Amino acid sequence: VQLQASGGGLVQAGGSLRLSCAASGLTLSYHAIGWFRQAPGKEREGVSSISRSGGTLYYADSVKGRFTISRDNAKNTVYLQMNSLKPEDAAVYYCAASQYYSGSPDIGGPNEYDYWGQGTQVTVSS
Repeated sequence: VQLQASGGGLVQAGGSLRLSCAASGLTLSYHAIGWFRQAPGKEREGVSSISRSGGTLYYADSVKGRFTISRDNAKNTVYLQMNSLKPEDAAVYYCAASQYYSGSPDIGGPNEYDYWGQGTQVTVSS
């Protein structure tokens, strides 16, 4: 099982990035998928998630209205579209899959997730 997170980079404040989480050896539509981020010196925090059914989407208050999570079952990939990026969004972003947690009503904690991608760095310049 492997999750591959990609799409990070350097962007100016107000810009956009789209992160991708591609899976091999695992069907993402059978799992709740979460995006977490961790900035230096800070704890890992939940950013957004999509439930196993796809019917529940969660966004942290800090990203509501700016980030959008989506899933392409045919490509076995989950995306995180990030718009209007702010310097405080800068972090390493990780995607994770949960085999047992449904993904509802919220993202749950990191311990709910069984498989993790390697992380992709997002840097936002002011």
